[in-house]
Amino acid sequence: MASQPYNYNGTGFSLLRDKGRFVLPPQFRKTVKDSSGEKAVLCLDKHDRWPCLIGFGLSRKDGFEAQLDREEDLAAKRNQDFDRELRGLQLNGFAQLPFDDSGRFVLPEYLAELASVDDQLYFQGAGQFFVIFSPKRLAEMGQGWEGAQAACRQLAAEALGKAKAKGAAA
Repeated sequence: MASQPYNYNGTGFSLLRDKGRFVLPPQFRKTVKDSSGEKAVLCLDKHDRWPCLIGFGLSRKDGFEAQLDREEDLAAKRNQDFDRELRGLQLNGFAQLPFDDSGRFVLPEYLAELASVDDQLYFQGAGQFFVIFSPKRLAEMGQGWEGAQAACRQLAAEALGKAKAKGAAA
């Protein structure tokens, strides 16, 4: 895998579709695939502080040891305990999910439960990773989340409108 840093930006939204699948938005799909050595593999895990999921491509794991070193050094400077093994488990416990050319993937039930996901996903780029919120959990976030909340409401309304129109046309 390439050693360059990959950057995730923008927003996206997906409704649960047939066969229990969600769709990884195109702007994230390309970066995940590039970051995963041209493999269609999405890495997902529960975010360590927020009530959402974190997503990235396979290349991000190459930086986990350096991240552990930084976090351990920072904890030592603050005179705080640091459990390197536990943090290593947290970083490396991600699921590797295949997705097809249209970005369709199946979200494991345990991840859906951890992030309170029902039938909607909101995607938000965050630099070296992206986050995936259920709209209801995002709506509960406090100050600083207003932009993401507004984008989620708009994207949800658009997706639900398209789905309703498609259902009416069928």
